[in-house]
Amino acid sequence: MGFIKTALIGAAVYGVVKYLTEKDVFGRTRLDEIKEKAPEWVDKAKAITADLKMGNTPQL
Repeated sequence: MGFIKTALIGAAVYGVVKYLTEKDVFGRTRLDEIKEKAPEWVDKAKAITADLKMGNTPQL
């Protein structure tokens, strides 16, 4: 059972890596897009955290 479980997890990880590193027509990968948008998401998360700590409803 452990071998099958490990094989399935390995196949899933392989599929995700292949999906994220696949290039589109412009030569960009999905991973590149995620890396570009990450700072924006971090800033939004920090703003939401600050709102929650002050007891306010987060302003998205």
